[in-house]
Amino acid sequence: MATTKTLDDLFLDTLKDIYFAEKQILKALPKMARAAQSEEGKAGFLHHRDETQGQIERLEQVFEILGKPARGKTCEAIQGMIAEGEEIMEEFKGSVALDAGLISSAQVVEHYEIARYGTLIAWAGQLGLKNAVPLLQANLAEEEATDKKLTKLATSQANAKGAKAA
Repeated sequence: MATTKTLDDLFLDTLKDIYFAEKQILKALPKMARAAQSEEGKAGFLHHRDETQGQIERLEQVFEILGKPARGKTCEAIQGMIAEGEEIMEEFKGSVALDAGLISSAQVVEHYEIARYGTLIAWAGQLGLKNAVPLLQANLAEEEATDKKLTKLATSQANAKGAKAA
């Protein structure tokens, strides 16, 4: 007979998923920074790399609260998003549209993270994990701020530059 899975199990599973995702993002951000053509884009990706390290540390604190080892679970979704970003870096290398493509790829990842953190916050509240909520909220706030910065960078520079023929 199959064991009954609970919201606790789903919370831990999702926590492992976002932990894996953040670790993969941490590896991808320096590549994106190197590929970016604008100084603002390069700086933004490197700044978010530093934030991501802090997010990983907060996730490790959530694992501690649960009394579980900090271990990721392969997240096919994030692997696909990162692969798409790498395709853009390759296919648009040297083009005026590269930065717009990088920003678009980064925002796909940000929206995934925003959805995951929102869900984890709701579940942590429901499960009475009061000490986990502010850690997850801090990560969510950073992801939302990064998304807004990316939108601003796209609309103020990258999209217009990418629309021009080289």
